[in-house]
Amino acid sequence: MAYTRGDSKNIIVGAAAMFVSTGAEFDPDTVVFPDFVEDDSYLDTLTDSVEGQALVRNIGFTTNGLELQFQPDFGEVQVDQLLDVAKLYKQGMQVNLATAFAEATLENLLVAIAAPSGDYDASVTLDSPMDTGTISQASTLELTSGAIGECPVERGLVAVGPGTGDCDPNAYIERIYVAYRALSIDNVTVSAKRDEASMFEVSFRLLPANNGSYGKIVDRTVNSTT
Repeated sequence: MAYTRGDSKNIIVGAAAMFVSTGAEFDPDTVVFPDFVEDDSYLDTLTDSVEGQALVRNIGFTTNGLELQFQPDFGEVQVDQLLDVAKLYKQGMQVNLATAFAEATLENLLVAIAAPSGDYDASVTLDSPMDTGTISQASTLELTSGAIGECPVERGLVAVGPGTGDCDPNAYIERIYVAYRALSIDNVTVSAKRDEASMFEVSFRLLPANNGSYGKIVDRTVNSTT
């Protein structure tokens, strides 16, 4: 076989669309994301998903893409006869997912600060910023401090982006990133600046489910019938 330098089909360029589970809680052992639909992009399936299969919401525009980082932690065994370590053993693992929400909605801020769904009210009547009343319709996000012993809010994440393969509209590959348990753990800044868009930079710490899995990365071929 003749030597080839590589395969340009395996180069991936392009952004991913991100969806987040909605509702008060997300349990990866009881809640599942929608099944694949033959000849349909998973983007369309997520958009058309109904209650009973999954409760997901499109985050909308993002910036700086999606970054999935794996951080293994290794211990060392040193012996007298070697100047370097004789053996490495894995003693820890950490997985993080980072992105930035470019749509500065209260719904996205709720996800970015890992607040419970009950802190957001899409339709409330207010007579002042401090009180509830019957004058103005508004959406509110209550900024609460939480309490000692309060369980952190975990949400499921799904992102769909381009995969490897030819740019053939009749047979293309999409790459699907699934995270079962995602917790927002870093500082989140809310800004209002004259020369810069307000966006929420967020870093999610991924935790393994009961089976030890953080999630999946799936390359799926979609054969378009149109």
